[in-house]
Amino acid sequence: MSSSSNISELSADTFAELLSGPLLEITVGAERKSWHIHHNLLRHHSKYFDDDNLINGEEKRIRDGKVDLPEEDPSAFRVFVKWLYQGRIDDVSTLKADQKWNYAFACQNLYILCEKIGMHELKNQAIDQFRKGCYETRLVPGGDEIRPIYNRTAVNSPFRKLVSRIAARQIMDPDSRRDASMYLECFKAAPNFAVDVLNAIREGTEGVLLDDPTEGNSCRYHEHVNGETCCKTVHFKDGV
Repeated sequence: MSSSSNISELSADTFAELLSGPLLEITVGAERKSWHIHHNLLRHHSKYFDDDNLINGEEKRIRDGKVDLPEEDPSAFRVFVKWLYQGRIDDVSTLKADQKWNYAFACQNLYILCEKIGMHELKNQAIDQFRKGCYETRLVPGGDEIRPIYNRTAVNSPFRKLVSRIAARQIMDPDSRRDASMYLECFKAAPNFAVDVLNAIREGTEGVLLDDPTEGNSCRYHEHVNGETCCKTVHFKDGV
């Protein structure tokens, strides 16, 4: 059984049915936070929690009524549980200023969780709250936050597009004292991130053609000892 219906829109009978039956114990993160959630409710929203839908050769995820999600973020899973039972997640605008960024980051990890378990409707809500959180806090993800996006989402993920455009804007900001080196470790870990950032810069500048580096002052790319006069070996058509 799978559906993207908002839980608040279901009939009383259907809702009661989803809250009947056994509970599934789900353990999340390295700290092994544990939740007990109605199995029918989980299966209603995601085939991930239904072992009857396993593809040939796929390993069972449910063992003795338990599922282990060691890579996931407990803070993100709390938001997921709220959505399961209430049909909504918090709006970052309603939170205190010192809570907004942590919530935005939880929504980023919620997006990654939803990618894993195939919940597209909630993915859209998560990325919206992440964007809103960035806007309201005037904060942006750094390399440590960006790496998981590239490690755990599909190549064509909208979240990859979002964070690469955020990074491109940071690099091109004339008021910023930082340059692209702030993303160096992320470029190393996720080469596709570097490609996406360059493409985002190209799109954002509408393909403005840079000055031709093979023209002009022929001393521009020379190395000289301090005070040494340049002995030009090639003269360009502009005479320099």
